Amino acid sequence: MAKSIRKIVKIDEDKCNGCGLCVLSCAEGAIQIIDGKARLVSETYCDGLGACLGDCPMDAITIEDREADAFDEAAVTEHLARTQPEPKAPAPTGGCPGAALRVLQPSAPAPAAGGCPGTAMRNLTPPAAADASAAPDATGDPPPSMLGQWPVQLHLVPPHAPFLAASDLVICADCVPFAVPDFHSRYLAGRSVVVGCPKLDDLAAYRAKLPKMFAVAKPKRITVLRMEVPCCGGLAQAAIEARAETGGQTPLEVHTIGIQGNIVKEEVTMV
Repeated sequence: MAKSIRKIVKIDEDKCNGCGLCVLSCAEGAIQIIDGKARLVSETYCDGLGACLGDCPMDAITIEDREADAFDEAAVTEHLARTQPEPKAPAPTGGCPGAALRVLQPSAPAPAAGGCPGTAMRNLTPPAAADASAAPDATGDPPPSMLGQWPVQLHLVPPHAPFLAASDLVICADCVPFAVPDFHSRYLAGRSVVVGCPKLDDLAAYRAKLPKMFAVAKPKRITVLRMEVPCCGGLAQAAIEARAETGGQTPLEVHTIGIQGNIVKEEVTMV
């Protein structure tokens, strides 16, 4: 096949952490996780449009102009037919087994092959909220989980994740679930959640990602859960700024949690 100068993705393997989010973003299946790193499996599968750029948390993907084989749509169709023959295809293989985005509903298609299995998006089906309780039931069994999706880490959840669309969204500091004894029944039931730590994580990445998430997902309500310690305030501020940047039309609440699980303060920002 004749080569020509065109736009094509470039992956910096030194920056890549193998999370697999780019695999899910590439509708053509041009990227796979191989030996723990994202790699372009064929130049002919890459259209050079860069849909994968925005979902890379490590900024490991760029677009460059270089000599490459031409994009071949027919080859892409054959490639996808081979790698995704059925909507119920198994979860992606390769890379870290605990990190992938999977959709776990029978009718949902599996993500493109080659992603890290622990980051695959899944819509879970927790029991009815009424069944949740902070104590074991009469049989001694623990209360059921109210978690409705996977993954939960803010860095791993892409703005277009299906469970975010028009959701009742909880943005939660990492430490909150450890302090709130009835966290699942109080805050998780019927909601989507993303978690992070504004002290240990990259707050600038949150400030960049949350506006995209709000603009794409258009949540119907946002609840920010932060701890009372001062270093946790950055998470709430990032959410408030993102809400303002995207039009400020979504009701937003900030719950400040004490280290013993009590709600120290509730701040409500309405339209």
